[in-house]
Amino acid sequence: MRPILFCAALLTTNPAFALSPGDIEAATFEGFDTPDGQSGLTVKLQVLLDRAGISPGVVDGYKGEMSESALRGFEERQGLLVDGILDADVWSALIGDDVMPILTTYTVSADDISELTETIPDNVAEKAKLAKLGYVRVAERLAERFHMDEDFLRALNPEANFVMGESVWVADPGEMLVAEVARIEIRKSERRAVGFDAEGRMVTNYPVAIGSAATPSPEGLVEVVAIAMDPTYSYLPETNFVVDGVTDALILPPGPNGPVGSVWIDLSKPTYGLHGTDTPESLFQAVSRGCVRFTNWDVEELAHLVKPGVSVEFLE
Repeated sequence: MRPILFCAALLTTNPAFALSPGDIEAATFEGFDTPDGQSGLTVKLQVLLDRAGISPGVVDGYKGEMSESALRGFEERQGLLVDGILDADVWSALIGDDVMPILTTYTVSADDISELTETIPDNVAEKAKLAKLGYVRVAERLAERFHMDEDFLRALNPEANFVMGESVWVADPGEMLVAEVARIEIRKSERRAVGFDAEGRMVTNYPVAIGSAATPSPEGLVEVVAIAMDPTYSYLPETNFVVDGVTDALILPPGPNGPVGSVWIDLSKPTYGLHGTDTPESLFQAVSRGCVRFTNWDVEELAHLVKPGVSVEFLE
């Protein structure tokens, strides 16, 4: 695997949530856009967008840039007015024949509580000593599985201890998409990665973090070279940059809490790729060192939709 760039993220936290499962299921469109702040309608909108293949990022019920950008992506694909505002046409197109509940219950299994990592150290050299940069909490693992903000998952289940055999409420984002992506656009200004099929139809659309002015993402056209699931991370300070004052080359273990998350999609421009993150809630607040960062669940899906040779075009 090539040396790859570490992408720094800013971790943000959300305030306490007050929505109940009943509030969410009862929410419906009443002729107005989603309200500011958190609402059951926004939870429902986020889940329906996710089922439609247009990722809202984390499901948390909050109106914000990431969900609005997903709504714009859905409007574009459906040939509707692209304004990022929920209206009757968008709601009708989203609901369609989808009569599934937005939430479902899930029983914590033995696999969910197994092989947790006790703690993730901050220092890169200490991380390299671990066998795996895995999940540290059952709630963290379940939040990623069901595309949720961990605080939101906990708020929906205020009495839960997340132990084996316990039943908890989770979002139901639907099945992983099955399709073939022939071309990807990284739309820098929109902070979205958009996948198209061979006929030019939009297949899927994901929120991403991209490079900053100081450490920009690539320009122009590149292509997918290789795909690594559960990748290790090559820390090469002489080639890339120094972190934590550590000047020795290191190999960090794989895991969803690693610097590149659970997937690395290697690009033909050396040291650049599409990859996951250990802080999915930070995508629209963070910048990378040039790579393109997705939620782990989104890039895992994308990894099954592409193959080497797929073009990736970076657009301003």
